Amino acid sequence: MLELAILGLLQESPMHGYELRKELTAKLGAIRAAISYGSLYPTLRRLQAAGWIAEAAETPATAEEVPALTSRRGRVVYKITAEGKERFAQLIAQAGPETYDDTGFGVHFAFFARTDQATRLRILEGRRRKIEERREGLRDVLGRAAERLDAYTLELQRHGLEACEREVRWLEELIANERSGRAPTVPQPGTAGGRREDTSPPPPGESRKERP
Repeated sequence: MLELAILGLLQESPMHGYELRKELTAKLGAIRAAISYGSLYPTLRRLQAAGWIAEAAETPATAEEVPALTSRRGRVVYKITAEGKERFAQLIAQAGPETYDDTGFGVHFAFFARTDQATRLRILEGRRRKIEERREGLRDVLGRAAERLDAYTLELQRHGLEACEREVRWLEELIANERSGRAPTVPQPGTAGGRREDTSPPPPGESRKERP
């Protein structure tokens, strides 16, 4: 998954090792904790040895790009090669079980804009099946063992179940969008969940919560 993420980012532009770390965090968001940054530089060396990336001509990095105390390896600029672009195309086209797991799905989803529609749909449907199985497992635990669980463990199980139910609804919406050829709706600034917030003051004697 780290290989896919690095090649995908270098498709956008050459980057210093330090920049790659920042972009991985920004691109992958909540799943970044699943990727060990201790494996970043070994992965870069492996990709370089395979001929999929190469060191670009070194250019002085500004303090904004790379902090002054960053090590030399953090200052090396990497670029993707023609072979690396072919490798990225192979990885992004995969839609097997590894793309349904939490980390695999998150990395592939981050590059859905460069994935064909049929592959996106297979990954989304596979992820939905995965989460539905997880949901049913949690329901089974709550149904059979709820009386034996302490209050905190029970609350944790309920939290997991609610998270699964929310994700299934989200996936079903994405799948419906893919089948109809629509892209996901991106909320505009000043909106909550795609709905514009009412920022006008309430009438006298009426609180904002009382307004429809």
